[in-house]
Amino acid sequence: MAYQESLFSQNVNRPLADRLRPTDLDQIVGQEHLLGEGAPLRRMIDSGHLTSFILWGPPGCGKTTLARVMATRTSLHFTALSAVFSGIADLRKAFDEASKRREYGEGTLLFIDEIHRFNRAQQDGFLPYVENGTVTLVGATTENPSFELNSALLSRCKVFVMNPLDADALEKITQRAEAELKRKLPVTPEARRTLAELADGDGRYLINLLESVFDLTPEGETLDAAAVLKIVQQRAPIYDKDKEGHYNLISALHKSLRGSDTDAALYWAARMIAGGEDPLYLLRRLTRFATEDVGLADPQALQMAIAAWDTYERLGSPEGELAIAELVIYLGTAPKSNSAYVAWGEAQRAAKEFGSLTPPAHILNAPTRLMKELGYGKGYQYDHKTAEGFSGQNYFPDKMPRKKFYRPPERGFEREILRRLAYWERLRERKNASHS
Repeated sequence: MAYQESLFSQNVNRPLADRLRPTDLDQIVGQEHLLGEGAPLRRMIDSGHLTSFILWGPPGCGKTTLARVMATRTSLHFTALSAVFSGIADLRKAFDEASKRREYGEGTLLFIDEIHRFNRAQQDGFLPYVENGTVTLVGATTENPSFELNSALLSRCKVFVMNPLDADALEKITQRAEAELKRKLPVTPEARRTLAELADGDGRYLINLLESVFDLTPEGETLDAAAVLKIVQQRAPIYDKDKEGHYNLISALHKSLRGSDTDAALYWAARMIAGGEDPLYLLRRLTRFATEDVGLADPQALQMAIAAWDTYERLGSPEGELAIAELVIYLGTAPKSNSAYVAWGEAQRAAKEFGSLTPPAHILNAPTRLMKELGYGKGYQYDHKTAEGFSGQNYFPDKMPRKKFYRPPERGFEREILRRLAYWERLRERKNASHS
C-alpha cells in the first residue's frame, strides 16, 4: 500500500511541536502546582507584578513555552536570549536597550534559556541590572540552580521547580495532536502507552515521536508496540555523568541498598550503566557501601565487593556487569550495620580531644635501662598467660575516661561480636573489682 502524502507538506516551516505550542497558561499541562488556580507562579503572573525568578526542570517540561506565554500577559518588553548562542556582547546589548527603555518608563522581561551555561563572571554581569530593576530576569535551566548559578544571583531570584510531565499530561498532548491533525493516532492502546514511556516526561520529545508516527504510517494501518519501536527507535536514557542526575542516581542506589530494597537497587544500577556511567565508579561506591552500611554485620560483603571489582576488570562489559548485579543483590540482602562507621567517627573526635595524652606506662615497651627505671612496661600483664586469655587492663591514657565507640547491633555476624564484648566486659569488671 502506498504511503499517503505527508501531513506536513503544507506546513514545511511549522513542525508539529510549533503548531501545538500553548498560547495560554491554561494550555500548559503538567504544572498545576505552579499554574493552577491560586498557585504561586499563577498568582504572580495574574497580578502583573513579576519579580525575577528561575524555572528549573527537565527537558521538555514547558520552561520556554511558559516564558513565551508570560510575554503576552505583561506590559514588559520581552527579550529572549539563549546562553548556548549568546555571549557578553549580546548581554551588553540587551542591558543597554533595557536601560534606554527604562528612561521612557518601560520595563524589560529578559528571558535567558539554559542560563546555567553562562559562566560565573557572565552571571555576575546580571546582578546590577536585576538589583536596580532594569530587567526582570526569567532564567530557564535543566541543572540544579544551587550548583550552577552564583549564590548572589540566586539570592535575588525565586526558584520555581517544574516537573517532568506525567502520563495524564502526555496523554493531553497526544489528544491535542490528534485534534490539530484531525486524525486519530494510528497505534494500538499498548503502543500509545509505549510512546508515553519513551517520552519519559519530555513533552517536546513526545511530539516528535507523534510526528514520526503520523508521518510514516501508511493510511489505514495501525501499529503495535513493536512496529512503533521500529519507527521511532529507542531513546537514549537521560543521564549526565557530570551533572546532578549522576548524583541523584547514585544516591538512589545507595539508599535503596541501605533500605534493603534489592529490586529498586538493581533498577538504579541498571539505569546508571545504561546511561554510560563508568562501571568502575559504581564498583567503588558499592565497595564503600560494603564497609559503611553492611560492615561487620556481614564481613563477607567487603570480600564480595573486591571480588566483583576484580571480576569486572578481568571481563569488562557486558560480561563483567553480571558481577556488579550479583554484588548489588548481595549487598541489598545482607544485614546492615554502620556501627564501624560510627565508631570510627567517634574515635576520630576523641583523638582530637585527647590528642596530647601518652599511652599508660604499663603498655610501653622498655628496651633500655632508663626506660625501665622510668616505669615503662611496669605492671603489664601478658594476656596469653591469663586463664581466660584476657587481662582486663586499661589501655586508654591514664587521664582519659574510658570510652565505648563500637556498639554493635544484634544483627548478622555482629550478634556474635556483641556476645564476645559482653563476655570481656564482665571479665574486666570482675578483675578490676578483685584488684580494688
